[in-house]
Amino acid sequence: MSERTRVLLIEDEASIRMPLVDELLDAGYEVLEAADGELGLTMALREDPDLILLDLMLPGRDGFSVLRALRADRVVAPVIVLSARGEEWDRVQGFEVGADDYLVKPFSARELLLRIKALLLRSRGAAPGVAAGGLVRLGAATIDFGGYGVERGGVRQALSRRELDLLQYLLEREGRACSRDELLDQVWGLEADVTPRTVDQHVLKLRKKLEPDPDAPVHLLTIRGVGYQLVR
Repeated sequence: MSERTRVLLIEDEASIRMPLVDELLDAGYEVLEAADGELGLTMALREDPDLILLDLMLPGRDGFSVLRALRADRVVAPVIVLSARGEEWDRVQGFEVGADDYLVKPFSARELLLRIKALLLRSRGAAPGVAAGGLVRLGAATIDFGGYGVERGGVRQALSRRELDLLQYLLEREGRACSRDELLDQVWGLEADVTPRTVDQHVLKLRKKLEPDPDAPVHLLTIRGVGYQLVR
């Protein structure tokens, strides 16, 4: 990468933090470190990182408190929560206070790097045709990447993070057929319990929100025997 992307890692356990720093450096990122919540918040506000990796169980100030303070201060950098707390309540709470992704420990470095890449692409509006505000037109629909939504015919509907990731990937490859296996690998990464049927289900959901007639799609096309193709 020509300009080094800055990642702030807020993690108190050195046995986790130090190997992650090495992985991020090897992947070409510039890494900032904080071992407690108060310092992490200070660095996030002062250093303006491109992405933040945030543990929840932190000394001094826990991750939820840090995240609330970041969003209250209008820090828009994507935040991936890293936590051993994998219960549904913890995940929901994380997203409600402003997390962009939630990764349960233990996780692989490869999965984390894939999620970082996907979030950075989306936050920068990397897909062709995405305006500065994170908007892209697809027929009669306007997709709002920054606002996690789509508007068509005056009606606005929410889009999940995974739906946006899938749209982002297909937009970057507009006009090219993408196989289900490719989409699983590039959009879902190493996430467990996903199958080609997972891709089909997400495409069906997107068609209902984007297409004038979901049963006769004109933008999210099925390429029989291969996968899916996005066309304008």
